[in-house]
This record gives sequence, C-alpha cells and structure tokens, in this order.
Amino acid sequence: MTKGIIIREAHYPGRAAIEAYGNGGFRFADMSHRGSLLCLPSGIHGWKPGHADALAMADFEKVLAEADQIEILLVGTGKDIRPLPADLRAALKQVRIAADPMSTGAAVRTYNVLLAEDRAVAAALVAVD
Repeated sequence: MTKGIIIREAHYPGRAAIEAYGNGGFRFADMSHRGSLLCLPSGIHGWKPGHADALAMADFEKVLAEADQIEILLVGTGKDIRPLPADLRAALKQVRIAADPMSTGAAVRTYNVLLAEDRAVAAALVAVD
C-alpha cells in the first residue's frame, strides 16, 4: 500500500546563487522554490517568517544557530525596506553578524556578488510577487 505524498521541509544542501526572483518565489541551482528563503552556510532552506511585515527573532533561529559561519546577513524585506526589530538587531550584533535590511531584489543582487567573492554571507529573503 502506498503512503501517498510525503512533504518534507524545503532544503538545498549547498550554497548557490539566486538566478531569478519574483512571482512569489526564487530560482537557484536549476530549481525553483515558491515562498521565502533562508540562504545559509548549511544550504538553502524554505522559510516561513511569522509575518512578512514584522519579522521577529523566532524567524531567525537557523541564522543564529549558524552564527559562527556568518559575518553578513542580508535581509530582503519584500518590495519595501523595513527595519529589523531592535531585539533581533541586538542578538545578531552579539554574535558578530552585521545585518542589512533592504528590498528583496537588492538583497538577491548583493548576496550573489558576496557569494561569488566567497564571503561569509547569508540571506533571509521574503518572496515578492
């Protein structure tokens, strides 16, 4: 008897440039993903922030878990730039991660450049339509 469809947490086990974004998702490594992404040293993970308009500390648990491998965190906040909450900024600063919120498009472009330079970069990217 078949078990049916098994849905697993989205994860690409490696680092890859983001080839395209928009229409609610991203393309990378000859694949596509619908929804937001966390691009970390451990790989690219599907990401569901609690609320795209108000990112919270809980949305960045995976980032903090890999803090020893990250120097720069680019936060793509959608079409508009939104500030990061003060408690999140303080937590990132405490583990020596510089966080820069910007539009998702700017974050994708900057991430690709820093990744090509082999920098210790990570990105939290809110999907845009």
